[in-house]
This record gives sequence, C-alpha cells and structure tokens, in this order.
Amino acid sequence: MANKIMVLGSGELGKEFVIAAKRMGQTVIAVDSYENAPAMQVADLHEVIDMLDGEELDRIVAKHSPDFIVPEIEAIRTERFYDYEKQGITVVPSAKAANYTMNRKEIRDLAAIKLGLKTATYFYATSGEELKTAVDKLGMPCVVKPLMSSSGKGQSVIKTEDDIEKAWKYAVQGSRGDLIEVIVEEFVPFDSEITLLTVTQKNGNTLFCPPIGHVQERGDYQQSWQPAVVDNSLLESAQRMAAEVTQELGGAGIWGVEFFLTKDEVYFSELSPRPHDTGMVTLANTQNFNEFELHFRAIMGIPIPEIKQLQAGASAVILGREHGENPVFEGVEEALQQPYTDIKIFGKQVTRPYRRMAVALAYDKVDCDMEALVEKTKALAKMVKVD
Repeated sequence: MANKIMVLGSGELGKEFVIAAKRMGQTVIAVDSYENAPAMQVADLHEVIDMLDGEELDRIVAKHSPDFIVPEIEAIRTERFYDYEKQGITVVPSAKAANYTMNRKEIRDLAAIKLGLKTATYFYATSGEELKTAVDKLGMPCVVKPLMSSSGKGQSVIKTEDDIEKAWKYAVQGSRGDLIEVIVEEFVPFDSEITLLTVTQKNGNTLFCPPIGHVQERGDYQQSWQPAVVDNSLLESAQRMAAEVTQELGGAGIWGVEFFLTKDEVYFSELSPRPHDTGMVTLANTQNFNEFELHFRAIMGIPIPEIKQLQAGASAVILGREHGENPVFEGVEEALQQPYTDIKIFGKQVTRPYRRMAVALAYDKVDCDMEALVEKTKALAKMVKVD
C-alpha cells in the first residue's frame, strides 16, 4: 500500500482525491499549471508545468518515477501515456481511456459508431464555414462544444443564424489545448440529465452509484442531487451503456458517465474517466464511500463489495463574482447554522466571475422531499459571498 501517485490536474476534484489517498498512507505529487492549486495544498510534493508540453511531462515523470498517474483534467499531452505504461507505470484508468475521453471526437465515435450506443446526431467542424454547414444539416437549435474543454467552457446553443459566428469564437476561446475543432449536436428535447458514476474494479464486478441529477448553466454544473428519480427500465439501459463503454476503454477507477433521458429513451452524452463535478454531492455522505474514495479504492485494487445509498443529498456551487486574489468568504457561519448542511471551500487563491470557489451541501433521509432539499442547498449557497 506504499505507492507514489502523480495527480495531473490539481483543482477541487484533484484535492479531494489527494485527501482520499493520503488517508490511506500514499505519497502524492500534485501537478498543475499554476502555484498553490487546491490539490497542492494537501499533497506531499508538487510541480508547476504546462502539461501540454510533452517534454516537460516526460521530465517530471522521470524525476518522480510514480507508480500511478491519475489524470484529473483534459489539457494533457495524453499520447505520452502509452510510453509510461510501457515503463510499468499504471495510468488511470488506462492510457487508452485517457486518450479517448480527453477528446470528445474519440469518445463519441467509439460510443456511436463502434458500440452502437444511442447518441444525439452530430457533426464535426474545424472552421466557421464548416460549422455553418453542420448547422444547416442539423437544424436549429443545436449545441456546439469544443472537442477538448472542461466544466462547460466554450459550450453554447445556436438558436439563430446570428449565433453561428459567436458560437464558433466562443468554442475556440473555451478550448483547452491546441486542438481547434468542435462537435455540433442536435438538440435533444430531454426531460432530465443524469450522471451515472460507474466503478470498474481490477478483481470485481462493475458497480453503479445511485443516479445523480443535475442542472447546468453556461455549460457548467450548478446543482446536483442524489438519488435522482429514474424509471427502472431507463436506469437499466443507462447502466448497460455505461458498462459497455467502460469495458471497451479498460482499466479500474470511477467514471462519470452522462446521459440525457426522455420519457422513453436514453442518450449517451459524455464520459469522464475520473471523479465527476456533479459527484461532489457524495461529499454529503450520501453513500458508504464518496466518489473520491471509490476512485482510490478501485485504482489500488481494494475490494468494493457494494455501493450503498445512506441518505439523500444535494449540492450547489458557490461562484466567484469578480476578478481578484486572496478571496474572503462571508456568510459561512450564518449558513452553517442550518442543520444537516456543510460547505467545502476549495482553496483557490484567484477568483473571477463564475469560477467555482466552494460547494454547499445538504442532506436528509433517503425518502425526503428532494425538491425541497435542492432548494435548501441553493439558498445555502446564496448566503455565502466571495469577495
């Protein structure tokens, strides 16, 4: 159990994973493009590099000789991972999975073409003209996303002809890395969207967390709740799809698999080979293990006999309002006077409009009024101001 883990990406999700690893006695090197990132504050060592610079990535891997490499963001020169695997380093969940899922083109074609999973109709575009052609084929409204981005950056909905050029520029600005290409999708009139946290094990069955419902704004998660109410037949379809795509990609760990649900159908949307932002609701002790603990245990090959729902939970993000440094949080004490609540502050040293700075959590018994719990959590988040 004495391993050296290199985490590539040191935001709030990376921080919680490092905490889970440290609780089990691991040595962790946190890597990101800026100093004092959240995960660096709890890790043993840290490195600041451009992870899109393959030579720099090679340098720090050679310097630290980690047993495990755990990617936590998209902007990484992931093709290097195949060489690291040849060196005997375990890439989580696998080099293939990291390469495919860090690029929407690879994972969408795998799901739709190779595996035949139901997805929204889609096209790719590498220029504004190609985007216009794709919109003409799909009709409006339609959705535009950079092939490589995170937290909804660069995503928009095209509703009129005037939106096309704006959507292209916004997608390019929000793209992570040096890949200038977008995916254009038909707009699915879904009733709800869920994240199905899926755990693949080295020596055990694939397990599923209770489904998580969520709401997005500006392409980014704002609230999530668990469990989401999902028809059993639709949930079984989602579980089957999640099992197929994770088995094809290979490796052990937790996956955030996103689906659109209509009354009668399930659409595969996206997949992340790591803890998911909507899964921060599991920090409200909704399960016997939160998503970060599950990720760590699966990576290490520690048995996970079952995932059990313990209580209902909801989360709501607390956002930055202005550009600034060394933010001050006001209203935390007032907010936490409410019973069955919690707030996790990420420790980011720079704030800007709409940047996730903390998360509010609330919990109750499993059969509670979930709508009321979500509203309680949203009100809790509004009490906290970041200045």
